[in-house]
Amino acid sequence: MRGAVLKPMFILMVASLVSGQALAEACNVLTRSSSEAVTPVERHSCYSYSNLPAEAINWSCSNESKDMLNSEKHKVARCADGSVGSCIAPLTQEALANPKAAGGDRPALPKDARVITYYYDTPSLGQARTDCERSNGIWQTH
Repeated sequence: MRGAVLKPMFILMVASLVSGQALAEACNVLTRSSSEAVTPVERHSCYSYSNLPAEAINWSCSNESKDMLNSEKHKVARCADGSVGSCIAPLTQEALANPKAAGGDRPALPKDARVITYYYDTPSLGQARTDCERSNGIWQTH
């Protein structure tokens, strides 16, 4: 009898872990400069989307080189604790492709869709905050 009760509980626990992991996908980003003259605003950040399907992060979290900055992106279950600041900003189609472009006048996604960016290694925290607020985002220092 005891095994009969534990088996459904175990299945329920595994199902909740799997579904929670799928909903909590994020993208960990490490950025380095190709030139000493160009300093990235952040060296380590992580972002996730809210009020969108978990798979929305799949194609934005790809490894691409952009101009003088090289970013390595990796999907993670969730962003790590210990950030020095964060930004919650409206999500647009442009921001879906490039999380640094959050905000804008005409969101093409659900009104409540957001990009949440956590900053860990950020030489210019003030610039990150300014960029956040210019994108109609809400900044928090941790």
